[in-house]
Amino acid sequence: MAAAEKRHAWRCTGAEHLIDVASAHVDGCLYHGQASLDFAERLVAGGARVAIPTTLNVGSVDLLHPDLYRGDAQIGARGRRLMELYASMGCRPTWTCAPYQLPERPSLGQHVAWAESNAVVFANSVLGARTDRYGDFIDICAAITGRAPAAGFHLDRNRAGQILFRLDGVSKSLLAEDVLFPVLGHLVGSEAGTLVPVIEGLPGSVTEDQLKALGAAAASSGAVALFHAVGVTPEARSLEAAFGGVEPRRVVEVTPSRLAEARDSLSTVAGDRIDAVSVGTPHFSVAEFARLTPLLERAAIAPGVDFFVSTSRQVLAEVESRGWLRVYQRAGVKLVVDTCTYVTSILKPSHRVVMTNSAKWAYYAPANVGVDVVFGSLEECVRSAAEGRVRRDETLWRRG
Repeated sequence: MAAAEKRHAWRCTGAEHLIDVASAHVDGCLYHGQASLDFAERLVAGGARVAIPTTLNVGSVDLLHPDLYRGDAQIGARGRRLMELYASMGCRPTWTCAPYQLPERPSLGQHVAWAESNAVVFANSVLGARTDRYGDFIDICAAITGRAPAAGFHLDRNRAGQILFRLDGVSKSLLAEDVLFPVLGHLVGSEAGTLVPVIEGLPGSVTEDQLKALGAAAASSGAVALFHAVGVTPEARSLEAAFGGVEPRRVVEVTPSRLAEARDSLSTVAGDRIDAVSVGTPHFSVAEFARLTPLLERAAIAPGVDFFVSTSRQVLAEVESRGWLRVYQRAGVKLVVDTCTYVTSILKPSHRVVMTNSAKWAYYAPANVGVDVVFGSLEECVRSAAEGRVRRDETLWRRG
């Protein structure tokens, strides 16, 4: 490493050297203003090309269904141009916030440079790969150079647990519910902040989609980029292994009442009004479509309620190949790809109250797109959309 390069790496990150990374996931392709476009234009004008396999996060428009975009035409055009620029640098036009659902994904211990908070926490926690938090502009620089600072979660010393979340008195029935995991993640993030949480008491049967929901929520309400689930995630074979032999700074008892409070905090409005449902933040997986499809086969969406599912174009192709697309077309469900309903203008002005099963969507949407949110399980979202009013199982969160 040249002396000047070494000084810059140390000044910004505390790293004494750079490391090779096997892949990158770029978030800078989502338009956030003219600076986003100017930076990419300058890179392309200089002949920049990625040196490693690089996937792209969501953009500002659904390129397959452009009619879904309801925002300012000029902003939409700039968003599309930004997406084109990143693709022209050799990045794969995957347009998904869940690159870990693609066939090629990092292996245990492999160093990568990923942006997008839920992708970072999934790579570190569930896959056991190693990435720090890479934001816009830095992500594409790592992709072009194939290198990243040897700092943050690339290093062993920064990956040990720091705060313990112990599930206490949570029923087996609630532990088996998908809706537990975004709520638990929301609680973990709000308590942990930037600390590395360790969760004790999750069943060994936990699925990747449940861990996805947990991590995405923790990365939203807090700044969690790595969590350990004892007996579940690869670096947490035991409680001692998760903490690296060090005592936790703090222990949080996760009780049914605390979970109920966390669930309630994800809704911004009371009452039974519902104008729309939005699921798929992070992007829906094939397994999630497998759960939703039979629910929609048995239900008809009520007049005046719109239902959105955000996913990747790769997963959409699988949905189509399995013959499920007709179910969604018949139900009038809008399948959104390449973007997400909380980061761009897809919802109608009349959509004032939106129901979701995503803690991440519930956390960001009120400020991003100006709606009130009701949080519930996937089954509750479908039931509510079918009846045209919010329907939730309040007893689930009172079980001891």
